[in-house]
Amino acid sequence: MSKPYILVLYYSRQGGTLQLAQQIARGIESEGIEARLRTVPAVSATCEAISNDIPDSGAPYCSKEDLRNCVGLALGSPTRFGNMAAPLKYFIDQSSDLWLNGDLIDKPACVFTSSASLHGGQESTLLSMMLPLLHQGMVLLGVPYSQNELSTTQTGGTPYGASHLGGEEGRSLSEDEGQIAKAQGQRLAKHAIKFLAK
Repeated sequence: MSKPYILVLYYSRQGGTLQLAQQIARGIESEGIEARLRTVPAVSATCEAISNDIPDSGAPYCSKEDLRNCVGLALGSPTRFGNMAAPLKYFIDQSSDLWLNGDLIDKPACVFTSSASLHGGQESTLLSMMLPLLHQGMVLLGVPYSQNELSTTQTGGTPYGASHLGGEEGRSLSEDEGQIAKAQGQRLAKHAIKFLAK
C-alpha cells in the first residue's frame, strides 16, 4: 500500500492559485503527511486540440487515480466569472465513476481561489467548487474565525477557503493570505489523519 497523501489539485494561469496551493501544501506537510500537488491541462475551443501528457513545467497532471486514492483534497481554481475555471470543472466532471463507487465519501476537503479584482467573485467561486465535493460525500472544511488573519486581511481570505487578490499585475501573496492558506492546509491534514485512524 502506498504512503497516504493529500491531493492539492489546482488550475493556475497567472500563478496566484499556484502560490496558494504551495502554501496549503506547506501546511499539510507541517503536520507530517505528504501533499501531492497536481494540476490539469487547459481546455480548448478547438475540437481536436491535444496536449502533451506531461506539462512543460510545474506540477504533473492529475489522474483519476490520484483523486481516488487521496486521503484528503484541497481544490483550487482562479475565478472565472464567479465560477471555477473550465479545465478544473472538466476534470471533476469526469469523476462520476468515483461517485458511483463512493471512493471519496467522508474524506476531508477544502477549496481555494484567486482573482485579479477585489470583487472578482471569490466567494461564489469557492461555493461552486464545493458543490461537486458535496455530491461526492466529502467533508468540507472552511477557515474558522479563530484564524486571526481572517479579521486583519486587506486582500484575500474568506471563511469558505483561502483566497488571493492578485491584481492586474499578478502580485505575490500577502502575509495574511499566506498564513490563511497554510492554516487551511494544517486543518485539512489534521482531519485527514483522523480519517485514516478510523
